[in-house]
Amino acid sequence: MRGKKVWFSLLVAVVVLVMSACSSSSSGDGKKDGKTVLRFATWDSGNILKVQQEIAKEFEKENKDVKVQVEAYGDGFDQKIAASFGAKNPPDVMYMWDFSTYNQSLEPLDTYVQKDSEIKMDDFYDGLFNYSKVDGKLYGMPAGFSTMVVYYNKKLFDQYKIPYPQAGWTWDDFKEIARKLTDKSKKQYGFSVTSEPDTYDLQGLVWSNGGSFISDDGTKIDGVMNSSETVEAIQTYGDMVKEGIAVLTGGKNQQSASDIFKANKLGMLISGIWPIQGYKDAKVDFGTAMIPSFGSKPVKGLISSSSISIAKDSKQKDLAWKFVKFYSSEKAIKMRTADLPVRKSIVQETKVMEDPLYKPFYTMLENATNTPAFLLNKNWNEVNRNLSAAINAVMRGQDAKPLFDKAVKESEKYVDK
Repeated sequence: MRGKKVWFSLLVAVVVLVMSACSSSSSGDGKKDGKTVLRFATWDSGNILKVQQEIAKEFEKENKDVKVQVEAYGDGFDQKIAASFGAKNPPDVMYMWDFSTYNQSLEPLDTYVQKDSEIKMDDFYDGLFNYSKVDGKLYGMPAGFSTMVVYYNKKLFDQYKIPYPQAGWTWDDFKEIARKLTDKSKKQYGFSVTSEPDTYDLQGLVWSNGGSFISDDGTKIDGVMNSSETVEAIQTYGDMVKEGIAVLTGGKNQQSASDIFKANKLGMLISGIWPIQGYKDAKVDFGTAMIPSFGSKPVKGLISSSSISIAKDSKQKDLAWKFVKFYSSEKAIKMRTADLPVRKSIVQETKVMEDPLYKPFYTMLENATNTPAFLLNKNWNEVNRNLSAAINAVMRGQDAKPLFDKAVKESEKYVDK
């Protein structure tokens, strides 16, 4: 699952090098052993890839004349998918997350959805579609997601006789708990802050304070990115580092937050679903909670999502839609046990919301109504460089306001008027 924004500027240089990895072993007419070949590209590997291969086999059982060719691009997914688009030889169906970059190479799905009475769009969580639409057009069906929640170390909370976080807690509550859990003599801290955070991951924090990195229509950053609400939200993290109740992690010569958490030297961290199994395997006594609020302001969720899309250059789009629809079916979703279910009916059936570890992810999903910045402006990459530099400086102890004013000044030329 991709939630991070990754950019590649040397597309032309890599096309020739990687197209051999993208090419189909089928004949030129799209047939193999008398069957129609449908190419499906994924970034996953290991056990998750095996599940996707099993889903492909299930689709083949229902479509005897089709062979699904699963193409595992792994960590090179973005380079290879970009190269395939450039060479007009893309997979028919693919995992997708970076819709602002690739939407021109993808088939809009709105007509397929409108014509298909079986898809049951209202069974999907609405917020997920904010992440696969560009200019109001749908380019991907939800496949998997994670929201951000607070992980807390129950052992440390119990040791310091601190009640576990409850719904409705605030950032003031959070900071007070972090102070109580911090003991520098033991190299123990209440919270961790990434030394060079991905700006994407901070948007939920900013939205929850009423701020944003860019206007909703994607045309304005002055008075938005450097607003008091945005600045205050980011300064919250910087101040905790300054005060010494949060430790910087993930940078050069710095431990990862997960390693410190597993060692019972970190009271709280914010992450998605990804480390949960690792903490279970390490036998960490932990819980999860909603992100705190800024006073009475509503908490806003941020989604890291993956979707299934169809290439605009696919020569068998109806078959591709049939596969996308199958991949979005209850049967396929139940097979993907590494993903949180994206359909409400399956959440109810599996009772995942009754598990206190997983419930906060869905509570945050229900609060995820905002659209991330990179989907709102095609030049977000350029703007983001300046924003990222400002935020990194805040994490190192500098004041946010002048840094954000500078980022706005240096970025306005990239924003549409």
